[in-house]
Amino acid sequence: MKRSFALGLAGAAVLASTAVTGVTAQAGPGLQFGPCPEDVGKHYPQLQCAELQVPLDHRDPGGEQLKLLVSKQPARKPEARRGVLLINPGGPGGPGVGFAGALAPKLPGQVLDSYDLIGFDTRNTAHSTPITCVDAATYWKAPLPDPDSPQAREQNWQRAQQYADGCQQRAGKYLPHLTTPSNAQDMDRIREALGEERISYLGYSYGTYLGAVYGQLFPERVDRMVLDSVVNPATSEIWYRHNLNQDVAAQHRLGMYFDWIARHDQVFHLGTERAQVQAAWDGVQAELRKAPRGQLGPSEFIETTFNALYGESSWKDIAEGLADFHLRNDDKKLGSLVKPKDELAENGNAIYNAVECVDAPWPTRQREWERDSERLAADYPLAAWYNSWTVAPCRFWHAPAQQPLKITGAGLPPVLLINSEHDVATPHHGALEMRRSLPSSVLVTEKDAGKHGVWALAGNAEADRIGTDYLVNGVLPPDDVTLPGHPDPDPAAAPPASKTLDLP
Repeated sequence: MKRSFALGLAGAAVLASTAVTGVTAQAGPGLQFGPCPEDVGKHYPQLQCAELQVPLDHRDPGGEQLKLLVSKQPARKPEARRGVLLINPGGPGGPGVGFAGALAPKLPGQVLDSYDLIGFDTRNTAHSTPITCVDAATYWKAPLPDPDSPQAREQNWQRAQQYADGCQQRAGKYLPHLTTPSNAQDMDRIREALGEERISYLGYSYGTYLGAVYGQLFPERVDRMVLDSVVNPATSEIWYRHNLNQDVAAQHRLGMYFDWIARHDQVFHLGTERAQVQAAWDGVQAELRKAPRGQLGPSEFIETTFNALYGESSWKDIAEGLADFHLRNDDKKLGSLVKPKDELAENGNAIYNAVECVDAPWPTRQREWERDSERLAADYPLAAWYNSWTVAPCRFWHAPAQQPLKITGAGLPPVLLINSEHDVATPHHGALEMRRSLPSSVLVTEKDAGKHGVWALAGNAEADRIGTDYLVNGVLPPDDVTLPGHPDPDPAAAPPASKTLDLP
């Protein structure tokens, strides 16, 4: 559930202008795997790819079809193979094929031995009949309007209307069918095409909600399911209140980040207390509100900070940039962290809005949106307005909103849930609600940590052991478990040998 879609996965995806060279299209049951698209294959040569046709509207299975790109990394030990593991990185709008390729080297060997890893770009994402809503170079040209400024409020509403109108003009026929239930039905088409009676599933972030919806629709087709960084499935939370809850979690996590900077004052020299670091951050924001520095304005500064709270891979870079700006009036480091939104990023943003806008109803009155943002901004100012503008196109959306599916877990086998205690994108109380909604589940909580994405991503050996034991041997803890968190990054240490993989 991330706002910036300038992905760090090398070659994760391109849009439709790139030929899908060497991929065999296959309609109906069965998949014929061959070479992947060039941008995937050159980075992840271990993957095989195929295209699968699925109905635009699952109520009309013989009607217009969409192409989905599906990838496979076969189990390393055929004699130990126990099935397929479908992987979804979240978003909605995260390219799943590239993520599966990047995740594979980080997975435990026993999992690689036991499962065919199946990645897939969800409908209208990346290589799967992709859409965009606006021209990325013009609409997303930085610096964007200040999200917190009352003077820019009308401009931001106009931008939201423009985005919704652009989606209708460019992708109108797809919008009513860009839903989580449609994605879940696509997953079952993948299962059928793979020739599997049941699938195992690893979903992160939005992928946890997708997994829960799949389990609700097709419980008899679930083998094992790991839901990591868990969306609150309550129908009242999908998706408007979910976004509001992120604002509260982000402010708490920001304070923890400032504490980390203060603990390493010998590196950053921004003060030994949270309040001193907060003052430096506020000072930089005040300067950017007076005059942006190139593409770095107040909106970009908030976005860069907000996205950093999902993981820890950019903590050092942002703290160094903050110190350069605050202490030396040098904006180059912070400016370099602004990621221009290209067509791939715009595709991700289009899917993020499209799925959330149609999955559930949204407020239609401008005053209600502004009232909620003003209320939150009083105590949780970092993202209260920024987060609201991200999904504001939903107020003007041109496809009818559905009622979200009630998740009961009826008929599901045991499910493993994992969440860090201070996750910003999927706050921990949502994992507790999913635990209540899935009676067969067990929740593993990583205490005193806030990384979005834990299993195989955070470096928590005990969490990794539990997940591996479950996927390989079917063994879960007898009850919910709280584990010590993984260590915070050490800014004085040498860079890690392999790059950290963050969720899209």
